[in-house]
Amino acid sequence: ADAGLISSAHDYHLGAFLREMFANGTAFPAHEEMTALDQLLADLPISDVGAFSIDDATTNEIDDAFSVVDLPNGNKRVGIHIAAPSLAIAQGGALDAIVLDRLSTVYMPGHKITMLPETVVRPFSLDAGQNKPALSLYCEVAVDFTVISHETKIEQISVKENLRHDCLEPFFNTETLAANCSPHPLWESLKFLHGFAEALEKARGKYEPDRAPQIDYNFYVSAGVVSIVARERGSPMDKLVAELMIFANSTWGGLLKDGARAGIYRAQTGGKVFMTTEALPHQGMGVAQYAWCTSPLRRAVDLVNQRQLIALLKQQPAPYPNDDDVLKVIIRDFDQTYQAYNDFQTRMERYWCLQYLIQEQLTEVTASVWRENLVRLDGMFFITKVPSLPTLKVGTKVSLTIKHIDTLLMELNCQFKQVIEQVSDAMIAENEGSDVVVGDQ
Repeated sequence: ADAGLISSAHDYHLGAFLREMFANGTAFPAHEEMTALDQLLADLPISDVGAFSIDDATTNEIDDAFSVVDLPNGNKRVGIHIAAPSLAIAQGGALDAIVLDRLSTVYMPGHKITMLPETVVRPFSLDAGQNKPALSLYCEVAVDFTVISHETKIEQISVKENLRHDCLEPFFNTETLAANCSPHPLWESLKFLHGFAEALEKARGKYEPDRAPQIDYNFYVSAGVVSIVARERGSPMDKLVAELMIFANSTWGGLLKDGARAGIYRAQTGGKVFMTTEALPHQGMGVAQYAWCTSPLRRAVDLVNQRQLIALLKQQPAPYPNDDDVLKVIIRDFDQTYQAYNDFQTRMERYWCLQYLIQEQLTEVTASVWRENLVRLDGMFFITKVPSLPTLKVGTKVSLTIKHIDTLLMELNCQFKQVIEQVSDAMIAENEGSDVVVGDQ
């Protein structure tokens, strides 16, 4: 396949998605000016914390940050700080219409289509070196990681550092935690937050230290060249962020419930995950209720819930009354749109996996038997059918000869070459379910 065909195949898949979901183009329509940031900050108290965020190097919509402060009684005050764009996006205005039309940021390797214009993202993204409006959840945490109390504030916070995965990981990982030693200037705070995260995970009944490692794959695309980088899911960085987000979403969902305010919840009962206006349990996460609140720059549901929370804290009428069907309409639209966005992201990741094989001029690959005649390629999450594959146990390592790659039809034609490594029954049991994504952060 030559570069022109590859380029047009990419454009074909992207174009098909845009025609369906962005028929009028991805440019933002005209909208009203937001409330000036200086004006917003003037009305908000200033927190005394120095916050820091933890994100991938490509993230520029920074929704969340953390802080740790020592208390006189020996406990610590943990802060979970979430960007607060809802303070400036008027309900029913043109900007709100954009939010309810796009509903989420669209992600794909090398590109994204943001839910909000850059003129809105930048003033509220928790970028270092600036004071930003935030909805903050503060917890007093004892030395044994018990939560003594918590409170929520609308305030401005000072963001001291935007930590990035690639720079932080060498200083904050399983080995440095085991050694209880790292030269990172935020080591003590990171170590405490990780201990707190593990305690939260145990409290949810989801702590599985002996579970087989699970691998995610990050795609980085520059000038048409793709790299696929494996990252172990559940690393100290991932666990810290994920558990504190789950805690905030569950706590704020409970705050809406206790305040008799409508909200949009993620729930799981009987194995089915669904969205609802009722504060139902999320059994998969082991929490009494779960409301997305921590990504208001990237998801409409979070921005809607943030509006409800802020109105509750200010003792103002709810923007979305309990007897109003508007939240049910948002749920319906969000479910359909979010699924379409996720399907597109998966499709484009498959495209870039195939493009990687072409780019590296590979004629042979290794893979693991997924089931029957399906295999998963090593080094990426790409599952394909191999008709010539003999009957082998799930997990058996095999080598395959690449016969043909079609990035337009999204097809990979491989022929079985040989078994590389047999798999034992013990290995099958250990790896069972290791690639199932369980998470709603």
